Amino acid sequence: MKRRVVVTGLGVVTSLSCNVQDLWQRILEGQSGIHRLRCFDLEQFKVTIGGDIHDWDPSDYISPKEMKRVDRFTQFALVAAADAVKDSGLEFSQEDTFRCGVILGSGIGGLTEIEEQIERLLTKGPSRVSAMTVPKMMLNAAGGHVSIEYGLRGPNFTVATACASATNAIGDALKTIQYDDADIVVTGGTEAAMTRMGLSAFTNIKALSGRNDAPTEASRPFDLDRDGFVLSEGAGVLIFEELEHAKARGARIYAEVLGYGASGDAGHITQPDEEGIGAARAMQSALRDAGLNPDQVDYINAHGTSTPLGDKAETLAIKQVFGDHAYKLSISSTKSNLGHSLGASGGIEGVLTTKAIEANVAPATINLTTPDPACDLDYTPNTPRERPIKVAMSNSFGFGGHNASFVMGKLEDRA
Repeated sequence: MKRRVVVTGLGVVTSLSCNVQDLWQRILEGQSGIHRLRCFDLEQFKVTIGGDIHDWDPSDYISPKEMKRVDRFTQFALVAAADAVKDSGLEFSQEDTFRCGVILGSGIGGLTEIEEQIERLLTKGPSRVSAMTVPKMMLNAAGGHVSIEYGLRGPNFTVATACASATNAIGDALKTIQYDDADIVVTGGTEAAMTRMGLSAFTNIKALSGRNDAPTEASRPFDLDRDGFVLSEGAGVLIFEELEHAKARGARIYAEVLGYGASGDAGHITQPDEEGIGAARAMQSALRDAGLNPDQVDYINAHGTSTPLGDKAETLAIKQVFGDHAYKLSISSTKSNLGHSLGASGGIEGVLTTKAIEANVAPATINLTTPDPACDLDYTPNTPRERPIKVAMSNSFGFGGHNASFVMGKLEDRA
């Protein structure tokens, strides 16, 4: 029999706020973390807006010496993990650390370090490339450093499935505890792809919104006038814990993690399946894993990136899975507030989905002023909605045709 898994800690790093409760309040107020970028000179760039954390200062968490030894994406993970661990009340010195793991996701990893060292190679020669390049750039560096920070010796790996990375990591964390390979897993995702190369690449593939003159209105999922996603950076970390273990230590329990599903489109390397077939399969698998019927779901935190193809495909997928109940769901995309943090997005949205369950509030999709007739579900336009949320789903879909969904709900006694 599968063991039950609950959420006992939350931590975030975003361009809108790096405090979970403050972020949640700002989301409910309809605030945006998108602005004119300040992290580098924008003179030659076509897109000049995004969700960069331009005032990043992790000195309360990481020593100056350590900061030089870890890439920006690892710094994000360390800070979000520290807040999540503190929030959980865990004392790892009192735990069997072989039963405590770290499973994080990142789509790109240490792009800041890669960019800096390539520039050094080309301008100063091979001998000047840093000896720390590989330990800083590798995708698993964030998870490795989190495990070192807390001495966690259980399952430790990193998932790289583009924008589905954090949600796939969350699914793996769920199964790791369900099947008794760990009692506690630090999970979620982290990403810091807001670099000159990152911005240029996403601009040139024509994936980004060009609303440079209206940054807070640029991310507009499901709106008829959407024109691409807004690039962001950050991290979202959750503490997953086996239910009886959490109860035994008197932990506060936010929600129960009920099920997870994943699939592949096997189609285009960057475009989603236009009919949403793969996305639908991931949602169906998550419901099956949770032992739930579609009509038991109250809220979906959509992938909703604000791309013309993606939002339409997700709408079709939701209709395939939920049938008539699709029109009774509250759905929203918090990327309307935060932009798209790629491999970290599922972690951040996992935190916000947890808060939605706790508060019984569906956050709004801001900037939804002209509904797209092809996206005709209830996307909670512009104003949050109070409603009972016993069960919620979170979706993430990534380049490469990666689809992932997980289901959470209020903790209930089971006969």
